[in-house]
Amino acid sequence: MLDGSSRPGALELKAASELFHEPRVLQDTRLLGALHAELLEELGAEQAASALLQVGWFQGLRDATRLLQRGFFELGPEPGALPTSPLLTMRLAPLASDLPRGAIEVRGIWPEHIEASAHASALGVSRDATCYASAGYTSGWLSGVLEVELLALEESCSTCGDEACTFVAREPEVWRRRGDARALRLLASLDVARLRELVAEELESEAPAAQGESGFDPNSPVVHVWGPVMILPFSGPEASIQAVELIGNDPGAAGVKVVVVDLGGVILDEGYGAVALERVIDAVHGFGAEPILTGVSPLCEPLIASLECGQVLVEKDLSQAIATAFQIAHAQCRGV
Repeated sequence: MLDGSSRPGALELKAASELFHEPRVLQDTRLLGALHAELLEELGAEQAASALLQVGWFQGLRDATRLLQRGFFELGPEPGALPTSPLLTMRLAPLASDLPRGAIEVRGIWPEHIEASAHASALGVSRDATCYASAGYTSGWLSGVLEVELLALEESCSTCGDEACTFVAREPEVWRRRGDARALRLLASLDVARLRELVAEELESEAPAAQGESGFDPNSPVVHVWGPVMILPFSGPEASIQAVELIGNDPGAAGVKVVVVDLGGVILDEGYGAVALERVIDAVHGFGAEPILTGVSPLCEPLIASLECGQVLVEKDLSQAIATAFQIAHAQCRGV
């Protein structure tokens, strides 16, 4: 993708680019541990850290941009809150209020410490922070969501014996004014402009495939794919199954693990309505995903309980269904 190493970060970016499209990088501890070991052996500690950062940065910005394009944030978090990523579990603190006007600082924690566990299993304990792919993903995600360039760095790491993996994200100029040696090294090697180009190229290439010959539009406010979770309003079997199948053929949605089918309170008859819903649920299972039903009218509860496709999880409202869907998706990623 990039030749030579004359440009800052070119070697690390070339090593990272082969992993940009690997969805398991931040979820599979065995793969991530092996990746840490391989990059450390081939590149050395500093360049391995930069490569991991760039892998994460690409995936974080790509995921944030996808969700922005598909209307995720139109649903809106609570005022003053920050949305969290569907791929990497983060707990974000409120934005600091004592910073100079225009400055942004975000603090948080990676509660599952997946990357720290991966590093420890492959290479043992460390004296230094090790979660560079997580820091990269967080940097790209927050940069995309907040529309300002941010670099997240780990402050404490469970690989080093700390209780938790915590991070702080700041703008590059803030890091430079602070003179943080680690931040300065990573900023010098991080080719943000090129990474943004690569994200734009990938999303542009996905658009025709996702559109499909039928004219289904993944940017429609009707259907949303948020990382491992798909939200599918029920609009009859043909349209709903078509949406499942088209998104199943979209390379950008290969990681979908849970499909929330929103009935929107519609009344289903015991004949055609029940058969139609069963067909959609079967299509979701065939796609390799777990279905969740929401928006079930009280009049339809007996019908849902009698479905022949087996027991299906039902949540009362859409927000709870989405929260449950992400919990299931993260549990599946961890192999729980």
